[in-house]
Amino acid sequence: MIEFKQVTKKYDHGVIALDNISLKIEKGEFVFLVGPSGSGKSTFLKLVIKEEDPTSGNININSRDLSKLKDKDVPYLRRKIGFVFQDFRLLYDKTVAENIIFALRVIEASEREIRTQLSSVIKQVGLEGKENSYPNQLSGGEQQRVALARALATRPPIIIADEPTGNLDAVTAKGIMDTLYEINTKGTTVVVVTHDQNIIRASNKRVIALDKGKIVSDTKTGGVM
Repeated sequence: MIEFKQVTKKYDHGVIALDNISLKIEKGEFVFLVGPSGSGKSTFLKLVIKEEDPTSGNININSRDLSKLKDKDVPYLRRKIGFVFQDFRLLYDKTVAENIIFALRVIEASEREIRTQLSSVIKQVGLEGKENSYPNQLSGGEQQRVALARALATRPPIIIADEPTGNLDAVTAKGIMDTLYEINTKGTTVVVVTHDQNIIRASNKRVIALDKGKIVSDTKTGGVM
């Protein structure tokens, strides 16, 4: 669950990135976050993972008040959130399997857990046979699938995907979205930041639109914002 209560974020140079917004994303929901550049989407994501702190208001993630979270506990918060970046952020000197294993070693998973989860997520994202390939040997869509598999490997209750289809063709993008929809059906909360209106129109999912730091629309059905 993600809850913002009257959250404002004002930067030192005077820009108000988020202006008194309140919203709740329930456990197991699938939500699109949309808006033009400068609308506050990136700030929203940074606040969720406590990369930034709000100027005022409260943020609760899985019923934890982030204002009360000690610095030493922030890494544990982030382990509960799988983040899929638009630019993949893979380790290019490591294979597909090694990229996924790296995430599991960070959370100190056992060797048995690593073997089980590696096999599971490789199959889940359709990368069978690519385990020993390096990222530069893969297509953009395959690299995005590695990034998604790495995020899924630790079995986080929340997945946040920042423009996961931004650099992909329509067919590959649909495959990535179908995987995210499948993950959501198993109870994972999914938040997708996107500009792709075709994906939103086809989804019939909740869409939260930001503009100039304010929520300008919040609808349960897909459509143009």
